[in-house]
Amino acid sequence: MKKLLIVAGAMLLSLSAHAAQDPEAVYARSCGVCHNGQIPTAPQKGDAAAWEPRLAKGMDALVQSVTNGLGAMPPRGLCMDCTAEDYQAVIKLMTE
Repeated sequence: MKKLLIVAGAMLLSLSAHAAQDPEAVYARSCGVCHNGQIPTAPQKGDAAAWEPRLAKGMDALVQSVTNGLGAMPPRGLCMDCTAEDYQAVIKLMTE
C-alpha cells in the first residue's frame, strides 16, 4: 500500500510539472495581439532594449504586472487560464 501511494504521488507531481501551456501557443493566441507591434507601449518579442528595464524589475514583478494588468495591458494579459508558470514561460519566450 505504501508503494502504491508513493507511485501515485510521483505520478501527480509529474503531471503537474507538465501542466504548463505551450508558450508559443499562449503567445500566439493572447500576447501577440499587442506584442507584435500593434500597441506602441507593449515591448515586442525579441526587442532586448525594450525588455531590459522590465527584466531589471525581476520575474516576480513581471508576472505580477501581467496578472494585475499594467497600463494598456488588461489583467491576465488576455490569458484567463494561464498560471504564473505559463506567464513566466511566455515572458522568457518574448525576451529571448
